[in-house]
Amino acid sequence: MSSGEAREARIKRLRMRSMRRGIKEMDLILVAYAEARLVAMDAPALDRYDALLSENDQDLYQWVSGQMTPPPAHAALIADIRDVALSAAGGVGQTGRVG
Repeated sequence: MSSGEAREARIKRLRMRSMRRGIKEMDLILVAYAEARLVAMDAPALDRYDALLSENDQDLYQWVSGQMTPPPAHAALIADIRDVALSAAGGVGQTGRVG
């Protein structure tokens, strides 16, 4: 975060970065996450989310979908994103079944 960036402006910027991805699935997942979590995040959590948004979309999708293990620096955040995505989908997993 730049020293002069207000919290509200930062959250708005992170929301925009969440919806301007290269993969439509990541747009949907990250927009839902941003709406659910950004306002409640403290500055260090916003820093972690900002860093995560710099990662490659293919990697992000594989981490969130469980196809690949995320790096330790992102593991907790990826788990939270996955939880929000599953809640938004009504608990439907990759198999299409609730659980």
